[in-house]
Amino acid sequence: MLDNLKALLGLPEEDVSQDKKLQLILTAAKSRLKLLLGGIEPPEELNYIILDVAIIRFNRIGSEGLSSHTVEGESLSWSDNDFAGYMDDIRSYLDNQKEITKGKVRFL
Repeated sequence: MLDNLKALLGLPEEDVSQDKKLQLILTAAKSRLKLLLGGIEPPEELNYIILDVAIIRFNRIGSEGLSSHTVEGESLSWSDNDFAGYMDDIRSYLDNQKEITKGKVRFL
């Protein structure tokens, strides 16, 4: 996943100078997604969420804690929850998991 993140950020694969920072960001994003999934290890089909959130967090380095910033008429604002845009996808995944694991009881 680190190579994919580097590619999306436009960083050369051979540049390892930021690998530790990027790996920390990926680990934090994966841990948060795991929490949102109720402790379930994030499946591969949700890796796009981890990557997207990692990009958001990488691009916000140095601006942690800010909710908005305005300079000469240009205004930037950040969401309080990096996963807010993915909550529908997370709920959908969890709903599908409930359907798969839902059992039936028959009395004879």
